[in-house]
Amino acid sequence: MESRSCNNFISYVGLEEHEMQPLGSSRRNSLSENSIKLLRGEIMITKAQSVLMFSPVSDLKQGISGNLSVTNFKLTFITTDDTNGDDVVRQQNHLYGYMDTCLSNIEDIYITVGDKKRRLVPGNTVPSKVKGIFIICKNLRTWSFSFKFSPIGDGNNLLTALLHHAFPSGHNLLFAYDYREPYYSSLDKAVRLFRDISDWHNELDRTIRNDKLRKYWRLSMVNVDFKLCRSLSRYIIVPSSITDSQLMEASKHFQGNRPPIWSWSSAHGAALVKMSELSPLITNRMQENIMFENVRKSHPQKMPPIVLELNKDVGIKLIAVAFSKFANLCSPENIRQFWLQDNNFYSLVENTKWLKYVSYCLQKTVEACGHLHSGFSVILQEGAGTDVCCIVSSLVQLLLDPYFRTINGFQSLLQKEWVAGGHPFCDRLGHIAKRKSEKSPLFLLYLDCVWQLCQQFPAEFEFTETYLTTLWDAVHVTIFDTFIFNCEKDRVAAATEPSNPLVLRSVWDWREQFSEQDILLFYNPLYNSRETDTVERNIIKPLYNIASLELWAQCYFRWIPALEIRNGGQNHIDLYARLLRNDVNQLRMNLNGNCGSPIAKSNSYSVQMNIDSFYPFSNKKTGNAVSTPLMNSSILATESLLDAQSLITASD
Repeated sequence: MESRSCNNFISYVGLEEHEMQPLGSSRRNSLSENSIKLLRGEIMITKAQSVLMFSPVSDLKQGISGNLSVTNFKLTFITTDDTNGDDVVRQQNHLYGYMDTCLSNIEDIYITVGDKKRRLVPGNTVPSKVKGIFIICKNLRTWSFSFKFSPIGDGNNLLTALLHHAFPSGHNLLFAYDYREPYYSSLDKAVRLFRDISDWHNELDRTIRNDKLRKYWRLSMVNVDFKLCRSLSRYIIVPSSITDSQLMEASKHFQGNRPPIWSWSSAHGAALVKMSELSPLITNRMQENIMFENVRKSHPQKMPPIVLELNKDVGIKLIAVAFSKFANLCSPENIRQFWLQDNNFYSLVENTKWLKYVSYCLQKTVEACGHLHSGFSVILQEGAGTDVCCIVSSLVQLLLDPYFRTINGFQSLLQKEWVAGGHPFCDRLGHIAKRKSEKSPLFLLYLDCVWQLCQQFPAEFEFTETYLTTLWDAVHVTIFDTFIFNCEKDRVAAATEPSNPLVLRSVWDWREQFSEQDILLFYNPLYNSRETDTVERNIIKPLYNIASLELWAQCYFRWIPALEIRNGGQNHIDLYARLLRNDVNQLRMNLNGNCGSPIAKSNSYSVQMNIDSFYPFSNKKTGNAVSTPLMNSSILATESLLDAQSLITASD
């Protein structure tokens, strides 16, 4: 079997303070060769020499010299400076490096002349002389480059290529269609993709364990060829009282042809249902009332469902505007702008209304949970049923079902509610340039809501904020089918294309991007499994008023060096919890007589002690390191770690 060369690749340069990523010899490329490590299918487009890169939001006016290149996958900066930073600690992605950014991650490109800048879009004429560019990414990272010392024409060529390749006009121009790395899936079988009918049967059986309640819902294959609805999955769960022919007729009256679809049921039979609104031209509400009646019949006590309309105070355009304003605060162009904003930052945040929409989603979630807990079925209804419906339905299941608070459960939840549920990732993430943009960070809004839950209930979730931040980065890597399509029909069409079938690679196969040591940081050492508790103890009830919410600093501010806490922050609490957990495991191993297991030695990983608040996304040298095992395994370390250097007295 051919080895995975993608797992042996990582871009190799880090610049600030002459630091670089710690790489094994097999992954290091000679800087003197001034070449770029390319993935299979990745090609060089153009290169600009003697480019100056300036640190983001810094008062340092001296840039770092290097070569800036554009491929069909990424923008990459390589410095020829002497670097020797093997003790730099940060997340290492096998597909791209710290000084790279995927083209699909680029949000805006500005041409700069002195203190002025002008935004460029595809089709704009690029000046013959380009002095500098300023780039804002979708994950809020900023890049500033000067072509002052570059050969004539380099700046023009690079900017022209960047405008063309960073904003593709067609879906087949995404890098996933060029990527030629063989794929040998190592995806955990516990992650359900909800493409096979067995996953839907298993979810019904897992959720509705009472045979008397199971009869009210059935698995329909009416959409197996996507004739009912193009945005729904092949298999859908619907009320048993409605026939497939009735579904086909009713769907014609709803936006996107989406009738009521089952998402989840409580132990007492109350169901969570999603549906779209009636089409604007439909004035007769008879079909809608018929659908409501069928949901009522699916309740064991025939109680009428409660309908939550989700489009009254929020919409994709309002969310997009709010985030655009919020992103401007999180990606200042220079240190002067940063300090001006800092004087009244929280007032500026309030004016963006971003936290207002986080609060709204959590409020609707708590409202829905209250009805379900009281025994009423809930119908979530919005325009096409593919946006805020996805947010609220998946949040409800997080609050009520502890299985979805595990990593595998959470990933299965996203597959069910977002991927199979037909959230238009390609449109909302802006992978394709369109005249009428439908971009809106609905998925980020959801991740922010989940992060708020993790802050309020730190022991209830198996995953960490590093996992959530990494997931947001991953949506901009146009290699994984999870986030580059609008619906399952498009995925099936791409995978079965006769001339050039696309290999579907799941983002949940994290080993495609990270080492086991990086994946370790996805697991919460404080996690306390609740899957065996009673229903009442399983439910969590978050505070949702804006005053109770926080700003997700790791995700939004990690690229602003001035905001990083040197040798401090929440990460130290997390690390200390890992060490305590490791020591408990060590004691258990000793009691079981397994001390000194050779397996334990081979599965221990280095964990850094001297870290900053944005770890593992910062660019800071580390101090000492200790070894601790993956928290999601039963492998235990062979020596106690509590005698390691104190986290409080660790040297800077």
